[in-house]
This record gives sequence, structure tokens and C-alpha cells, in this order.
Amino acid sequence: MTVTSYSERPHAKSDGVDALSVPWSRPRPKRSGVSARMVSAVTLLVVLAAWTLSAHLQLVSSVFLPSPVAVWNKFVVVTRDGFVDATLIQHIAASLWRVFAALIAAVVVGVPVGLAIGISTVGRGIFDPLLEFMRPIPPLAYLPLVIIWFGIGEPSKILVIAIAMLAPVALSTASGVRGVSQERINAARSLGATRMQLVRHVMLPSALPSILTGLRIALGAGWSTLVAAELVAATRGLGFMIQSAAQFLVTDVVVMGILVIAVIAFVLEFIIRRIEHGLVPWAGKE
Repeated sequence: MTVTSYSERPHAKSDGVDALSVPWSRPRPKRSGVSARMVSAVTLLVVLAAWTLSAHLQLVSSVFLPSPVAVWNKFVVVTRDGFVDATLIQHIAASLWRVFAALIAAVVVGVPVGLAIGISTVGRGIFDPLLEFMRPIPPLAYLPLVIIWFGIGEPSKILVIAIAMLAPVALSTASGVRGVSQERINAARSLGATRMQLVRHVMLPSALPSILTGLRIALGAGWSTLVAAELVAATRGLGFMIQSAAQFLVTDVVVMGILVIAVIAFVLEFIIRRIEHGLVPWAGKE
């Protein structure tokens, strides 16, 4: 019995369309739908409208949920006159200093650790268990131990935030290094690249998108840890301001502080995305 080959089969056409074509092989027209930014803007407007309506109808007591107007007025007052002996700008500056100092420490330690995990079996055996041990522990769990070891000064606050940032940076770096194309490595070796040149000129540039993603995750972890870190003998900072306001049920200051942290985190996220777009424009297009 003979089987007719695919090339010998007759090409039946119907209405100018190949009968062997399948629906998913046809080019699909581009959808002219709404953009994600438009949906995000509408979502924020809906949330703001619901918040305003709830405050206007007094569905929730102002002690628990102040109106947007009250929060905005408190923002103006705290910016001008201050709260707990510091203006809002001074609180923001103190928190930004702690977060960025911790981020620098996490990058200085986390990137080499991630490289060691991704490149060396010995490095993976040493650092991977330590990171997996530290990663699930919440900051409040090791905060008392950090205070016992390093006191109640600024180093302990920065250290707590840096520990929370370390695992995302290191693990993202290791993931990026493991994902480097073997063809690139072989090409560099064929051109006589040494091990250090291979790391510097091939692995680090290829892992840069993952490292920047790790920085974005680390910043989120750092801001969430900031409030816990500023519980310890702090006199300035957004977390300290929120905690002080919560003790006296000054809810409008609490909500205002939360919104300020959210706006700062959003701005930093946008900046890192712009940096990522400028440094690694090829990310996600290979």
C-alpha cells in the first residue's frame, strides 16, 4: 500500500483560502482596545469616587476613614507645620536615606552572592541555604536580635531593611546568570576570554534585566520593612510618623502617610523601569 506524500496531495482551495490552512495560522487584525494606563486611571477614579461617597454619606466614621479632603488638608498642614517635631519633607528624607542606604548595601552584597550561586557549585552550596533560610523570616522576627547586636541607632534600622532586600537581589542575579545563553559563553571562550572577562562582559550584561527586576522587588520589600525598622528609637521617618499618629488615632495622618509611601514607591518603580528601558532595551525581545 502506498501513501501519497504531503507534497503530492492536491491543493484544494475554497474561496481563495488554502484548505490546509488552520484558523490560528491566519494573521489576526490588531485590536484597537483601550490601553492599560486608561484602565488604571479609571480604576483609581472609581476608588476615589467610592471613598468620597462613603465619607460624604458617613457610611464609615471619620475616625476610621477620613474623607479625601481631610487627608489632603492634613497633607498641607503637615508639609507646612510638621508632625511630631518634623515636617513631611524631613520625614520623607529620613525614610529615603534609610531605604537607599539599605538598597546599596543589598546590591553590594547580593549581586556577588547571586553571581557565586549562578556560576559556582560551591557558591551555590554555601549561599543558597542561607538565603532560603533568611527569605521567609519576617523582619519583626529578627529585629530584636539586630537591636541586641547593633543597638538602637541608624545602623540597626538600615541593616533590618537591607536583610529584607538581600534575598530578592541575590536570587534574581542568580536566576539571570543561569539564564545566560550557552552560545554566548562558548563564543566568548572561543575568542579567548578569561573567567573574569566572561563574568564581566557576558554574564553580567545578560543578567542585568533580572538584576533590575530584583531591585524593583527589593524596593517593595524595603518599604514594607521600613515601618517596622522605624519602630526602634526613631525620631523621623514616614513609618515613625504613621506609628505615632496611630497611637493617638490621628487617622488622617495615617492615611496620608500610607499614600505618600505609595506615591514614592510608584515614582521609584517608574524610574527603575526607565533605567531598565535605557540600559537593556533588548530585554524581553530576544
